[in-house]
Amino acid sequence: MQNSSPSSWTVKQKQRSHLPSELLAAIRIYTNLAQAAPIDLQRLTPAATAGRILATFELCKRLAREQTQERPVIASAADAAALLADMAYLAQENVRVLLLDINRRVIAAPTVYIGTLTTSVLRASEIYREAIVRGSAMLILAHNHPSGDPTPSPEDVEMTRALAAAGRLLDIALVDHLIIGRGKWVSLREMGFSF
Repeated sequence: MQNSSPSSWTVKQKQRSHLPSELLAAIRIYTNLAQAAPIDLQRLTPAATAGRILATFELCKRLAREQTQERPVIASAADAAALLADMAYLAQENVRVLLLDINRRVIAAPTVYIGTLTTSVLRASEIYREAIVRGSAMLILAHNHPSGDPTPSPEDVEMTRALAAAGRLLDIALVDHLIIGRGKWVSLREMGFSF
């Protein structure tokens, strides 16, 4: 193990601590720093530091772009069905969750399960995992019927009620359950099922 004296440590700390002020003095303002060419940063800082600065600004740019893109608002079952229309022609049962924030804006629509030709067995943990990870306040459950007929089965209704109860425990509202068929869909909420 290398033994460093307090004086060498102080010199290293001074070199590190005054590097950012030199960098900012040379570039003047953060906007220019964000637009600086990699070669300019490498001239003023070690290559690893320049790389971290560039990566940080790239991440910030991507986050800003993502936040300015308008996310759809789901005001009705028809809005949700329109976003999930591609499920109509899937050969196997797929289960997706449409994750919504408190203002009903779409956060994401991940596929959480792919079943067989006619069935899918779901666990509440699979349905709510993405909602928990992404901080979703509510979700809409959707699955397709490869037969093309979106009529809910008794199992669909029973599963919806069980998942809604799990959502209440997690404080994540199950807003609706859509079943997507070929060219048509049904909303269990609009059909009058309580959950």
